[in-house]
Amino acid sequence: MSQAAYINRRTFAIISHPDAGKTTLTEKLLLFGGAIHLAGAVKAKKGGQSARSDWMAIEQQRGISVTASVMTFEYGKNTINLLDTPGHKDFSEDTYRTLTAVDSAVMVLDGAKGIEEQTLKLFEVCRLRDTPVITFINKMDREVREPFELLDEIEKKLALDVCPITWPIGMGERFRGCFNLVTDKLYLFESGHGSKIMDAVQFTGADDAKLDEYVNPAELAAFREEVAMVKAIYPPFNREHYLEGHLTPVFFGSAVNNFGVRELLEAICEFAPSPRIQAAQPRSIEPAEPKFTGFVFKIQANMDKNHRDRIAFVRICSGKYTRGMKVLHGRSGKTLALNNPVLFLARERELAEEAYAGDILGIPNHGNLHIGDALTEGEQLVFSGIPSFAPELFQRVRLDDPLKSKQLKAALEQLAEEGASQIFKPMDGSPWIIGVVGQLQFDVIASRLLSEYGVRGSFEAVPYTTARWLKGKTPEKLREFAERNKYNVAEDGSGALTYLAPNAWNLQRVGQDFPDIEFLKTREYN
Repeated sequence: MSQAAYINRRTFAIISHPDAGKTTLTEKLLLFGGAIHLAGAVKAKKGGQSARSDWMAIEQQRGISVTASVMTFEYGKNTINLLDTPGHKDFSEDTYRTLTAVDSAVMVLDGAKGIEEQTLKLFEVCRLRDTPVITFINKMDREVREPFELLDEIEKKLALDVCPITWPIGMGERFRGCFNLVTDKLYLFESGHGSKIMDAVQFTGADDAKLDEYVNPAELAAFREEVAMVKAIYPPFNREHYLEGHLTPVFFGSAVNNFGVRELLEAICEFAPSPRIQAAQPRSIEPAEPKFTGFVFKIQANMDKNHRDRIAFVRICSGKYTRGMKVLHGRSGKTLALNNPVLFLARERELAEEAYAGDILGIPNHGNLHIGDALTEGEQLVFSGIPSFAPELFQRVRLDDPLKSKQLKAALEQLAEEGASQIFKPMDGSPWIIGVVGQLQFDVIASRLLSEYGVRGSFEAVPYTTARWLKGKTPEKLREFAERNKYNVAEDGSGALTYLAPNAWNLQRVGQDFPDIEFLKTREYN
């Protein structure tokens, strides 16, 4: 395999709190990458173009992302695999799993709000995996906090060194542009150019007298003073420290106005790592290895409404994919022929003739592939670190038409395969229960049941507040526990035994009564 084939891959996720501008930034990156000619808006006006990463009807209606999207495009000599993730906490499980499939992340901050709750949680996931992070401070065309204050917050809240690469001149109505401290280029800001790419003016540093022609004296004096402080306070960019997850390069801009995005994309190409080593058992996987390996990190149903399809998203970890190749499906031990995998531009797709380490393949799936599954050229591997979280909210679906119970069962099973919701079949024979980590998921499920499966229903409460997967010291102990607690024990969608507890006290008591049983809050897909 040509070394350049994977060396030039950049596979990253965009993380942020809701409304920080993450999906808008995604659209602008696609614009720069030449993947689209007109950027969409998250909340498109009537007749306007919706964001390509928000392809579900409910996403376009509410102006939020509810599922991760994959977009592949070329920029210069690099192949970019961009994963847009849901920012809302109710969909964080999808985001956590998506972060297992990337080599770096871009953290988007609202300049007025700084580090918000969900941003902090997602950054901690990146930290656990030593994922390097580039920071983009957004919405500089509005009244925002002082840049030094924002940088100080990043350092203190995230325990992360910062290195500004660009620096803003003013903010809000006084925003004039950003100066690249490394290349000495000034990017002048003009509002209303959200779908266009603006050119830069070259200087010989912040003290260049030519700057007087572009920036008024008061703003220029303040800018030069700030640049002097930046150079005195912050260390120069150190790529090794960035790759180790200890330092974040920082960029300023306005995604909605397409400003500062080009510098960000160029930095991703220059700074961000090529495919990294992937943790697995019994050994880790090097991207340069000649044989193909990959794992499923996401299942998405009904991306094509006409065909009721299911797509398994596979991160390639090593080797080369070629169309028609045969691979070992580790969980089943069966051989699969990869005849029709695709590459993505959100919901749009094209047949993949070849792909390399770092690329994301979409494999048409008829229920045989699950999250966490390994695909290899013969070696038995289990990829580690792909999490599943115990749900915190539980409801049953009450059908408007009882004759559609089979359609409901099939729909719930398919949606549960995606990992955003979980289903439980109680051992006492009562109807299926849905478990989620956020209330908004129930709205999404109801919307998708109707729009994708033609099943109309409402939700009703059940007397459970928490779930735990069961692990017994012996199979006999586990069976004994299940028999004695059949009104609280269910099988999840994969057949794993689960205890459904009415309250925390009950969970604590049953744990004391059955010391040979472990009650697990999380488990790995494999």
